[in-house]
Amino acid sequence: MSFEDQISDLAARRETALAMGPAPRHEKRREAGVLSARERVALMVDPDSFAEWGLLARSMHPADADRSPADGYVSGAARIDGREAVIHAADFTTLGASTSAIGDKKFHHAKANAKKNGVPLVLLNECAGSRIPDIMGAQGLHRAGEHSELWRDRSSPWAAAVLGLTYGDGSFYAAMSDFVVMRKGAVFAVSSEHVTSVALAEEEDPKVFGGWESQSKVTGLVDRVVDTDEEAIAEIRRFLSYMPSHAGETPPRTAPGAPGGDKEDLLKLLPESPRRGYDVRRILSVIFDADTLFPLKEHFAPTAFTGLARLNGETVGVIAINPMHKAGALDADCCDKIISLIVLCDSFNIPLITFADTPGFMVGAAGEKKKMPGKIMNYLQALGASTVPKLSVIMRKSYGQAHLNMGAGYCDEMAAWVTAEVSLMGRGPAMNVIHRLKPGQSPETYADLEAQVARDTSAYALADAFMAQTVIDPRETRDWLIRMRELHQRRPGGGIGKRRLADWPTTW
Repeated sequence: MSFEDQISDLAARRETALAMGPAPRHEKRREAGVLSARERVALMVDPDSFAEWGLLARSMHPADADRSPADGYVSGAARIDGREAVIHAADFTTLGASTSAIGDKKFHHAKANAKKNGVPLVLLNECAGSRIPDIMGAQGLHRAGEHSELWRDRSSPWAAAVLGLTYGDGSFYAAMSDFVVMRKGAVFAVSSEHVTSVALAEEEDPKVFGGWESQSKVTGLVDRVVDTDEEAIAEIRRFLSYMPSHAGETPPRTAPGAPGGDKEDLLKLLPESPRRGYDVRRILSVIFDADTLFPLKEHFAPTAFTGLARLNGETVGVIAINPMHKAGALDADCCDKIISLIVLCDSFNIPLITFADTPGFMVGAAGEKKKMPGKIMNYLQALGASTVPKLSVIMRKSYGQAHLNMGAGYCDEMAAWVTAEVSLMGRGPAMNVIHRLKPGQSPETYADLEAQVARDTSAYALADAFMAQTVIDPRETRDWLIRMRELHQRRPGGGIGKRRLADWPTTW
């Protein structure tokens, strides 16, 4: 064969692989407003930066070779906002992007390149599950285990999108990721109904147990929910903008931004009555740089706000209690949600800032059945083990064990607002425990005894014993946080922590 013929043959092979699966499947997706794998990659990465590997890979089984272009995955190196990254996108039009021997080798190559070169890994997921015959049989299953490496040490950030039916390895790798965005209408589950209907005699629609509402509100595996592929890709790009490329560096800084609101508004947003609720997100929006608050798991356990933000241009992790939900009482799901943020921040050198306003942990039969003591201790273990700078602000109530979990004794610096109140429990429960009195009983006696119970619970009681480093006007919060952060970013090691939580399990 001449050079010209060989080059022509290469061009034909490339053209076939670039076309992906059958044309009717692409047409059906276009009609549904769903992007192809290559369209998703093009939208995710900077123009002309994608260098693909495995374009000419295909199934190791001769019967599938001609119908498995790129063996169902578009994979390669790229730049995202000028920074190197690795991207691995499922092509569902090709055999459902099912997990296969060759496709798995491509993914292993992607993971290895992200790790050894210190760059983020982006996963654009759709997966019909394991491909038969690749994974069936003793050798097929064992081979899958040898190459899948279903563990990670968080050496570089992983961001995943669930953009269609996502089963098997697709669901596992999404669950292992640091950030997961899911498009409405997609499914995120271990097995399809084709498996469960036979193996378990379950006929339930997978969109019920693996749909966005279940995975964002009930399990908390999904961080953000969107309507379109385009929005999902934008969310991943934004998440990565807060993250370092790898665990050996600090997050990128931006130009210092203006606060998101007038600090005078803080006195209006915080009710004078400690019994009134408010939306803590409005307070956070005033304190941090404008338009930089990036909530994570917003639909899950909403009593605890967790997310990323920028403070004077620097990435920080934020944990804040939102009294709009359950009056600020923390339940087992809140513990899981907060742990996930602590793990993310400790793994990638992101300082933590906590904002407390909680009557304590949600106790009682329901909480105990969800392993509340263990959840509380896991939360405290994660907080205590983390080695990133930790700053704590007490806004109003900080009661019981929750006071310790929100940073007391575990933070580097603590400020208490003038409105802070710290005690073993709230006044009402304390009155019932100590005096067996409930609100409405013996009003004059109750008022006198309540005043005694409330003694020494103010911000100044903490400051007197130097248990809080300062008492501040709420309007001073941003300036105090910036100043303390300036001090603690000078630690030896250039801001790189010990990363004790980098191997923390995916779920809790």
